[in-house]
Amino acid sequence: MTTSKKSTNSNRKTKTILTGRTKPKKKATPSLVPEEHSDLLPDHNWDQCDPNDLTHPSLYINRELSWCQFNQRVLDQAYRNSHPLLERVKFLAIVGSNLDEFFMIRVATILKKLRAGLENITPDGLTTTQQFWAIRERVQQMLDDQTHCWTQILRPELAKESIHFIELADYTQEIKEYLAHHFKKEIYPTLTPLAFDPGHPFPHISNLSLNLAVVVHHNEQVKFARVKIPSLLPRFIRIPEDINPHQKGDAFVFLEDVIRANIQELFPGTHIEECYLFRVTRDTDIVIQEDEADDLLESIDRSLKQIRYGAVSLLQVESSMPKRILDILAENFQVFEAVITSTNDRMGFSQWMSLMKLHRPQLKDSLFSPPSLFTYEEEPETIFDRIKYQDQFVHHPYESFTSLEAFIKAAVDDPDVVAIKMTLYRIGSNSPIVDHLIQATENGKQVAVLVELKARFDEKSNIVWAKRMESVGVHVVYGLLNLKTHCKLCLVVRKETDGIRRYVHIGTGNYNRANSRIYTDVGVFTANEEVTEDVSQVFNYLTGYSNKRSYNHLLVAPVSLRSGLVELIEREAQHAKAGRPSRVIIKNNAITHPIMIQALYRASQANVKIDLIVRGICCLRPGIPGISENIRVYSVVGRFLEHSRIYYFENGGEPEIYIGSADFMERNLDRRVEVISPLLDPRIRNYCKTHILDVMLEDNQQSSELQTDGSYTTIERPKGGRTVNTQKYLLNWHTSKRNSDTLTH
Repeated sequence: MTTSKKSTNSNRKTKTILTGRTKPKKKATPSLVPEEHSDLLPDHNWDQCDPNDLTHPSLYINRELSWCQFNQRVLDQAYRNSHPLLERVKFLAIVGSNLDEFFMIRVATILKKLRAGLENITPDGLTTTQQFWAIRERVQQMLDDQTHCWTQILRPELAKESIHFIELADYTQEIKEYLAHHFKKEIYPTLTPLAFDPGHPFPHISNLSLNLAVVVHHNEQVKFARVKIPSLLPRFIRIPEDINPHQKGDAFVFLEDVIRANIQELFPGTHIEECYLFRVTRDTDIVIQEDEADDLLESIDRSLKQIRYGAVSLLQVESSMPKRILDILAENFQVFEAVITSTNDRMGFSQWMSLMKLHRPQLKDSLFSPPSLFTYEEEPETIFDRIKYQDQFVHHPYESFTSLEAFIKAAVDDPDVVAIKMTLYRIGSNSPIVDHLIQATENGKQVAVLVELKARFDEKSNIVWAKRMESVGVHVVYGLLNLKTHCKLCLVVRKETDGIRRYVHIGTGNYNRANSRIYTDVGVFTANEEVTEDVSQVFNYLTGYSNKRSYNHLLVAPVSLRSGLVELIEREAQHAKAGRPSRVIIKNNAITHPIMIQALYRASQANVKIDLIVRGICCLRPGIPGISENIRVYSVVGRFLEHSRIYYFENGGEPEIYIGSADFMERNLDRRVEVISPLLDPRIRNYCKTHILDVMLEDNQQSSELQTDGSYTTIERPKGGRTVNTQKYLLNWHTSKRNSDTLTH
């Protein structure tokens, strides 16, 4: 990847200094993507588009480049001193983790197409080759910006707070002696030098691993070896206080530097000539031929073993690495120059997240104790009565995830509950929900759980949970053929004096306690008979055979959700044409589906005011005359990851609001089982509109607005105007005002 010469991020006020790289004079292997294609990007003149042709490429923003813009907005948080310092380091680590996933999935998929000679055209008109080169340039810029943020901004700021990072060249004699002992005792036993010569094949390099390429002079011959930096050891090694050259605070050295300084210990009797760091990112996208799989669990388990050997989608090297060493790596990884990038600083910034463990509360966001709608101390009958007589609403992380756990525990303990059904997508570790479901089975209740084995990066964890539940008698379903089950549903069946009654929870986020602390999500508990009947029908579809196409209230993908959403948007257009109140407000994570974008364009052309609060990818272009001038797009990035999906329709003065698991993406609407549900309680609708959507549209602290050209402009507080920070507002509101009546205020 080449180094971009200037940053396109016009929103950040901090000047970006880009790092240089040593570019090989010729390609290590023949390139699959000739560079001459890089300047053949289509000329988008959206202001000259025919308003009747809503498929024109100029009306769409490239999906991958839009994702890069989102990750840049996350990186911008690391530059903002409005966040506590260690929280800014956290944002830097999140950017690193996001980039790793981007290369493991999105870039890897594009490279697979290039290797297969496929030149698909994206909705914005790019060929696969053009898209690769556009991504290549943008990502290199982001990698450079990330390095600059660490070296020029965060590291000096940490030093001011007495958190120091000592470079290898600055080791004192005392530090060298201490680290030599530490290396021998704690690091040396974990290292395995692997030679590469005619008698030793090139070693397997695992995904996301940091490695040292070592050139050894042995028996009058120059040899090559690889040493892996153990991922289970801390990346940052603390220096004892008595030899800390800064005398106070915390001082750290880097694990890779300690190994490099003591590398000779691994090759006694030889001479180390050179030693260079490199990092590998591999294709980890699991492709399963489900039509040919006899056992889905076994097939996924087998695929997880195979992805260890996925093709390399990014090779990062030190800029000082000479071409002859780079060529050895490129040849054996079978990569071309376009997927190689170099840096003169650190790699693997995702590991900077470990710095959040430092006990420096003044450098972190203040802790808060979220209230809980339901508690473990309540009698089960009390919880069910509250839901029976009035729908209940939860908003995480401002309200505790304990509410959901207490609801399930009540179902486990209540002798009148006869069945529990649930979908689990990302379960997480140490899940109390799984323990509750197992206990329910042991209590004689019927328990059926759909565990989505194809939940990306959670496949292995979900397999473990599925096997554990199966072993004690839980009815476990692994998902549907060629569909991921992404909906968030929990159904409790209870025998009461007047007959069987069902209680459900419908949410926007995974049933995962850890995620609930950092993701914003909403959920509704209801005993409405029509809604609970719908949820029962969805479970019949998931666990048995059902071809139901319509529901009382729910919109279900891939059956009715996409068409239902289009109808809701078109209804607003009809209201506008008739002079009735019309408006659309959408809060979700991504908008990429061309059919949904075209529906929004048509509504805009009918003079419907449309506000989109889209955290991540948005392929829609707002502000195009005659097409999207009535659409505004915002992105809110802050302390918590905005994850809730809320859909508001004015409906001629009788507003409807839906919540659920689906974004406006092809995968959500066409290739997954998704559910969105209307909020039937006016109290809850008022809360969502007043305390979430309206506040987010006024946010001038965490919000950016998408421009027609695909860039984002930071929204700033008007001079003399009030400061609005959505997440701080909701934290304050829930901790100071929440009681049983405040949803009506």
